[in-house]
Amino acid sequence: MLNAIKSIYDWVIKYKIYHLVFWFAYHFTWWIVFKGGFIKVFDQISQPSVFIWFFSFVIFQAIGVYFCLYFLIPKYLEKSKYLKYIVLVIITIITMAILILTPNIMGYYFFPELQISLSGLYKIFLQNTLPSSIGSMTLGMSIKLSKNWLSSQKQQRVLEKEKLETELKFLKSQFNPHFLFNTINSIFVLINKNTVMATESLAKFSDLLRYQLYECNEHQILLDKELSYLRSFIELEELRQNDNFVITADLPNSSSGNLAVAPFLLMPFIENAFKHISQHNNKPNRIEIKVRLVDNQFMFKISNTVAQNEKISRDAVTYGGLGLKNVKRRLELLYPNNYTLELNQENDKYIVVLKLNLEEHISPQLKPYQL
Repeated sequence: MLNAIKSIYDWVIKYKIYHLVFWFAYHFTWWIVFKGGFIKVFDQISQPSVFIWFFSFVIFQAIGVYFCLYFLIPKYLEKSKYLKYIVLVIITIITMAILILTPNIMGYYFFPELQISLSGLYKIFLQNTLPSSIGSMTLGMSIKLSKNWLSSQKQQRVLEKEKLETELKFLKSQFNPHFLFNTINSIFVLINKNTVMATESLAKFSDLLRYQLYECNEHQILLDKELSYLRSFIELEELRQNDNFVITADLPNSSSGNLAVAPFLLMPFIENAFKHISQHNNKPNRIEIKVRLVDNQFMFKISNTVAQNEKISRDAVTYGGLGLKNVKRRLELLYPNNYTLELNQENDKYIVVLKLNLEEHISPQLKPYQL
């Protein structure tokens, strides 16, 4: 039984039978509205001549509408041939209205009860078949154009999603090689200074590399893991700095639950601080890092001392080999309308403050991409 019902359903869908049902229901409903009741209309349509007229009325209007939807729109409207399209639509509507009168003309000869004068036919044309044809054409075009618009919007969102994903991968690929080069170079410097420290650095670097290669290939990663990675990186940097460098990192050790963040999102700011830190000989060169988490509100603040008279241009600042423009672009792609980024220079200190609204769970896809 279910297979039989499914077969009928598939047949109806395949051959668009439901379209015919729609047009009959549409015109029958309007007929009831104008005639003042179902019983009155049913009595009329029970007459063979009226039924033939109603059937031809529906068929001719449907043919005209589909001619417009599947021929005129693709051939003229979608190719920006607007004048030809408008003229042909008008001709199609008038032709529809005239063809609908065919049963009335035939009725003049075959059905005495439908004998109508030429003036009567003209009146029916102006008051019935022409307005009805215009209404049917307008309805059909509205449905078709709405479907086309929704389809194009969906396709546009898919293309935008693919573009954003490609752009994010490109930005990430720009950062990773730069990080690897800097870290290897730091270890190389330590080998000549202190082999024990170099060995420790190499072990930490191995952990960082494992994280980078195997644990952060998703769009988001647990915040705890990202903070642990940052601690390891900071410790690695501390090993190669002299006693005149003071690094203060206030990163919470407590669990942040299932809160997630994009991998390597904070790393460019930390790397930039080490790159642009002052080189004072008579006073400490400082880097201060602070992370705060209140519910889903994440705040990251980092500052580094700079030379007394050095003025760092925001546009010139680079992060992990990336320009500030690219860093902001990544934030816009990952957290649209969910972040604030402040960059300021106060006397001999450069300060970056990033605030994010984090998600409560790791999603296989970022929210901005969902359709």
